[in-house]
Amino acid sequence: MVWQPEVEELARRRAFAAQMGGEAGIAEQRRRGKRTVRERVEMIADPGTFAEIGGLAGAATYEGNDLVNVRPSNMVIGTARLDGRPAVVTAGDFTVRGGSADGSIGNKGGHAQKMALDWRLPFIRLLDATGGSVKTFEQIGRTYIPTNPVTPGVQDLLCQVPVAAAVLGSVAGLPAVDACLAHFNVMVKGISQIFPGGPPVVKAALGIDISKEDLGDERSQVFDSGVVDNLASSEEEAFDMIRAFLSYLPANVWQMPPRGDTGDDPERRDESLLSAIPREKRRLYDPRKILSAVLDQDSFFEITPHYGRSRIVGLGRLNGYPVGVMINNPKRLGGSMDVSAGVKVIRFLQLCDTFHLPMVYLADEPGFMVGPEQQRQGIVRAGAKMLCATLRTRMPWISVIIRQLYGVAGQCHDRPSGMFKRVAWPSGHWGSMHIAGGVSAAYRRIIAESDDPEAKRLEIEDKLEALASPFKTAEAFNIEEIIDPRETRPMLCEFVEMAQDVLKTQLGPSPTPYMP
Repeated sequence: MVWQPEVEELARRRAFAAQMGGEAGIAEQRRRGKRTVRERVEMIADPGTFAEIGGLAGAATYEGNDLVNVRPSNMVIGTARLDGRPAVVTAGDFTVRGGSADGSIGNKGGHAQKMALDWRLPFIRLLDATGGSVKTFEQIGRTYIPTNPVTPGVQDLLCQVPVAAAVLGSVAGLPAVDACLAHFNVMVKGISQIFPGGPPVVKAALGIDISKEDLGDERSQVFDSGVVDNLASSEEEAFDMIRAFLSYLPANVWQMPPRGDTGDDPERRDESLLSAIPREKRRLYDPRKILSAVLDQDSFFEITPHYGRSRIVGLGRLNGYPVGVMINNPKRLGGSMDVSAGVKVIRFLQLCDTFHLPMVYLADEPGFMVGPEQQRQGIVRAGAKMLCATLRTRMPWISVIIRQLYGVAGQCHDRPSGMFKRVAWPSGHWGSMHIAGGVSAAYRRIIAESDDPEAKRLEIEDKLEALASPFKTAEAFNIEEIIDPRETRPMLCEFVEMAQDVLKTQLGPSPTPYMP
């Protein structure tokens, strides 16, 4: 027992770490409906797999040479397994100085980030921290230029490994930005807020009194701005979402996405697809029912469902292979592309291109949203960005035109190079612009000079509508194929199977860097 005293000292110091911010801090954490940092880590990790790094780091208090106490660092880091797959985890401890910078010890966050990059492992941030604090000035005896040792390298991290973040409290400053330096993030209703500066900072800067909830809870961050992708009702659900998100992605860009066995027949032909699109062009339908009919059963994981709602995006499986999926949502703005939907889709395209997921787009695109509000938001420039983002992608892409495809927004289903396939359902119709609005513009003089302008307009519209049959487009080989809607799933499964060999040639970082 030569080293028994040191082993006992090790156990004592581990006990200090386990106390976190002390009984009062833990009690306040629970009063706010939040779990402690160590409970969170154990909850997201497979049982018994979390291996802590830097657990002894802390601010020690001595009386002479005798250790009295160690206030632990307010960041817990380590490795863990999620559904059997290794990952690097960091978690902020709000019970220690509110997770602020003056409670940190060393560069634990930077160490974990570099580890994820060097070991090529997914990186998970559990955020519950306020970021910088003016108390740090007193602590170090000066102010400082705002730099952070954690930040450098994150631009490479996002291009090489999956990064996910959970907002689990009032998160401000750098931790708030960290929440967005991720491919997927989630916040918890009732306990989470996110902002660059909290209510005291807003009061000092603008003279506005505002609560942290009104400033940065899910109302503004999930529904209005799309800063946070998904909303969970509990911490458990947030962790389930992160695990689900990671299950579709490889550990890094040098690996293929993991195939899973869903037990769903790739040859399944769903009869409901034959009536999925109403014959009347203005009638709505449920796009999620179409996704259920063509994807592997129960495999769709929606991302950013509350923002940019005219386009539904998410991850799914076809014959077990992970894919990116998009479909227009006619229940929101008729499915047209507004600025918020464009922002959402661009991020999603980058995600799929970075991690080698084939793109499946079920297109019903009426065009870019028009009107004064979208003009104020810059829809034209947003549309240009959307077009370029589509053209820059390289992953295998298949578009199924299920109803309409119009204007420049309609062009964002296509790509001039790489593995690309396009088919249409018999319900498809398309063009540079809609016939109804286009006739009033292109035939304005003829209509105005006629004896009955309204009758003349309808006459011209009827004549052009007769030319809008998708079969006439197929005769000119302007659409590659028109298919029975029931053939969609088998065709998609075959395409994704063929795409695997192409994806293997694209392993490694994408030539277009990921931008959050």
